[in-house]
Amino acid sequence: MKQGEAARRYFAKFDAIFAHLPRVAAEMRRDGGFDRLEIDVLSGYLSRLERTFAALGMKYLMTGRTGPQALTIDVEESGFPVYPELLSLANDAAQATRQLQTTPDRDALIETMLREILGELQVPRRTQYALSQRLYRELIAGGDLFWPQIEPDALWLSETGQRRSYLVHWAAYDSQINLPVVYLLNVEDTGQAALPVGDIWPEVQDHLKAQSVAGLKLLTIARGLDADFEQLHPKRLRRLHLGPLYSSAYTRQTGPIHDVLSTAAAPEGQDWCLSWTLEELESERAVEERKGWFGTVERQVFALDPFSGQGPDTGATRTTRAAILPERPFQVLAEMDPPGFRKVTKYVVSPGGRVLTYR
Repeated sequence: MKQGEAARRYFAKFDAIFAHLPRVAAEMRRDGGFDRLEIDVLSGYLSRLERTFAALGMKYLMTGRTGPQALTIDVEESGFPVYPELLSLANDAAQATRQLQTTPDRDALIETMLREILGELQVPRRTQYALSQRLYRELIAGGDLFWPQIEPDALWLSETGQRRSYLVHWAAYDSQINLPVVYLLNVEDTGQAALPVGDIWPEVQDHLKAQSVAGLKLLTIARGLDADFEQLHPKRLRRLHLGPLYSSAYTRQTGPIHDVLSTAAAPEGQDWCLSWTLEELESERAVEERKGWFGTVERQVFALDPFSGQGPDTGATRTTRAAILPERPFQVLAEMDPPGFRKVTKYVVSPGGRVLTYR
């Protein structure tokens, strides 16, 4: 397969996957994994990710014909674009508005293309490239993409006396694993001012962004917040890894997933499996600790996986995994029944839009 054709098929594959994700999210809500507000938050990040892929698809539309080299993909691990691609996207976005003001608009470029095709009888590759870059800059200038880091936001949940409850959420495109990662934090606030308008909010945002690294355990992140901000009491912290993507056409996967995809020999557009990993850390109880001579401060005691003594210390209460895949790879997966997939929830999607859940 030629480089340009491979790039365009890669983006078409993600277009198809993104079309399934809202229905998968609805299934996750029915399963009780997330409530309605949390699904709305996750859907917002998925929409950002979809627009990011649409922008990258336009940026690299002319790969193999003219313009920049092909998109760089992490073919060994994540199946997603490498982190520098997101940095380049953010840098382009900072200059997009100015560049749009100095380039011909869509109508002018289309008119030039028609003149080159009909009047000069030539393939207008340079003009096609100019139009694709114009559309790329329009997309990134519009904002709401999945940037390398997305600022924490706080959503009010409830209030009892001086204790206010919030859902704080933020996201990052992790540079270590080349994957989009979403964080959901349920926190109680006992400060004088409401968290999003209080003096500490900018500091809390910076603190959370600095901790947005996949290599850090949830326990480390939660304890750091609990220790550094006395008025904040983290009750539950979740981290959702949106990927990896496995595809026999684009990634060099090994192990059972390689056997499943190669045996399935599914047609183009259905030869993939997208995995999700959800880590959860919950507060088991709160205790009072001495502070100074007369003061006390509330600290959280977090519940850890009771089976961690028999395996790696995950620093989480539980870790669950899910796989989203088309019908044909799932049929092969069910027949092979590899041990590593037996505790993985499978969301099986069909071209008609139906989603079935198997455990």
